[in-house]
Amino acid sequence: MNGTTDAAGETVRLTVAQATVRFLAAQYSERDGIRRRLVEGCLGIFGHGNVAGIGQALLQEELEWTDGSAGSLLPYVLGRNEQAMVHIAVAFARMRDRLQTWAVTTSVGPGATNMVTGAALATINRLPVLLLPADTFADRSASPLLQELEQPWAGDVTVNDCFRPVSAYFDRVWRPEQLPAALLAAMRVLTDPAATGAVTLCLPQDVQAQAHDWPLELFDDRVWHVARPVPESWALERAAELVRGAERPLVVAGGGVHHSDATDALAVFCERTGIPVGQTQAGKGSLLHDHPQSLGAIGATGTTAANAAARDADVVVGIGTRWSDFTTASRTLFRNPDVRFVNINVAPVDSVKHSGVPVVADARETLRELTVLLRGYRVPAAYRAEYTRAEAEWTARVDAAFRGTPIPYGLLSQSAVIGLVNELSDAQDVVVCAAGSMPGDLHKLWRVREAKGYHVEYGYSCMGYEVAGGLGVRMACPDRDVFVLVGDGSYLMMATELATAVQEGIKIITVLVQNHGFASIGALSESLGSQRFGTRYRYRSAATGRLDGDRLPMDLAANAASFGVRVVRASTAEEFAAAIRSAKAADDSTVIHVETDPLAGSPDSEAWWDVPVAEVSELATTQSARKTYEQNKAAQRPFLRPDHF
Repeated sequence: MNGTTDAAGETVRLTVAQATVRFLAAQYSERDGIRRRLVEGCLGIFGHGNVAGIGQALLQEELEWTDGSAGSLLPYVLGRNEQAMVHIAVAFARMRDRLQTWAVTTSVGPGATNMVTGAALATINRLPVLLLPADTFADRSASPLLQELEQPWAGDVTVNDCFRPVSAYFDRVWRPEQLPAALLAAMRVLTDPAATGAVTLCLPQDVQAQAHDWPLELFDDRVWHVARPVPESWALERAAELVRGAERPLVVAGGGVHHSDATDALAVFCERTGIPVGQTQAGKGSLLHDHPQSLGAIGATGTTAANAAARDADVVVGIGTRWSDFTTASRTLFRNPDVRFVNINVAPVDSVKHSGVPVVADARETLRELTVLLRGYRVPAAYRAEYTRAEAEWTARVDAAFRGTPIPYGLLSQSAVIGLVNELSDAQDVVVCAAGSMPGDLHKLWRVREAKGYHVEYGYSCMGYEVAGGLGVRMACPDRDVFVLVGDGSYLMMATELATAVQEGIKIITVLVQNHGFASIGALSESLGSQRFGTRYRYRSAATGRLDGDRLPMDLAANAASFGVRVVRASTAEEFAAAIRSAKAADDSTVIHVETDPLAGSPDSEAWWDVPVAEVSELATTQSARKTYEQNKAAQRPFLRPDHF
């Protein structure tokens, strides 16, 4: 981007928006000696707050790209929904191990606040994304503006302050002189493995258009080193001491294993020690499904093999996990009264959970050092035989679920749908999901054959993530087919990025499962005594006044076709398999529509999830559910016993 330079050639005159775009195009991340562009491009929807600021700057940068190649230094992609654009960027960042991301720009008002959900998702999952929402006028010359929220008690608060509690870093650029400090702080947080998440820089729309003389050095290529902190010796030695004294140790692998590229180090560690591994949603794939030490998923949606090992474990080594309630089965999973924890994590806040030994360090580096310290240690042969047998039994149950015969009236079960996609996809393909009953079934059933082949967003479990997330995954991995598995409830919330996939020529394969309601919450509601109330898509009955009439006649396949994608309707296993093969062979996006029965469940995890039940009720179903709840609640543990260093 060209500007006006002074006589000394030390400054260039650009608007705040132009300077922002030029700065972002010159930022790089580096880890292990490999340099990558930090901000791959900018997703955006233009409104009155950013069309003449960031929008003009992106246009000017695109038109002035002069090296003869297509595109620009900071490519622009038009999205359809502001929240979805954040999901695209987050999925991209996850697939690129948090070393690269996208910026997202919106107008002030609803365009900006639509991103708040995406920001929360990014920060909870500690995935970097740069948000550039427009803001109200800094000079207040035209207030109140269209879409401006006036507060009688504060003149400096705007709707963008909603981003503060859901951002890893927040700033507002009231004056051009503030921009360099804000941009540098933003890059620092985006590249900090322990502190990353949504970074929000609010840009008042009048400030975006203001010109300023910027020092040229602001736009020099800048490389941000992504650190691999090594463990302190005392913590590493204490961790090794605990493991050496263990008879039934267990590793719980979280997303940090992937983010730190520690999958190979984990495999070596487990092969040499014989310690089995249970995997969280974010950590699934840290060991491949057929690895001798892999027990698959752990927790409320885990396998019976992993959960059985967890119940009796005497030492649990958590690697890159936040210890969410699903992972711990709401703190009822680890039942050995003497169980001790070791927490390997770059985030100090996670390292002290469950009163564990805090190893605040990079997962890969720690595993390598711990493997050396544990040279000669092997778990008892009887323990290895026990968990190997349990894993074989679970594998047989999954085989049966995948082969499951059609349920009455000919519908496929959701387990059978997952099994067919798993069987007919290639090892390097990626499955994407986020909310509903599908993530739990995928966690238990999906067989990961390549470390990056599983992408389920479960930190925020955000309905609507799936299609947008699948688009971000394919943008990050253009050589892989991406299978988006989405239920009708989540599809109805946000399917619009199918249009973006068509626009950009980005292929994704969407398996749209129609079960006429919220299958996950319906099953939960029934288990809690609430009789699936409010979870089915039904007409309001004139006779009862309730939502218990006939099914709503929604044709989601026709809706998908309206976006310009290929649509295939499949009813039988044969039709569904043929549709997958056809979609794999195609060069463009396909939606495969299949109807399933929400009452056909998958194999049970034999674990619990804490969802409080009404303590008093006139409903017999609720009364019964409350008794079950109290029985399970009694098994919860606070894990307050301190480790003696």
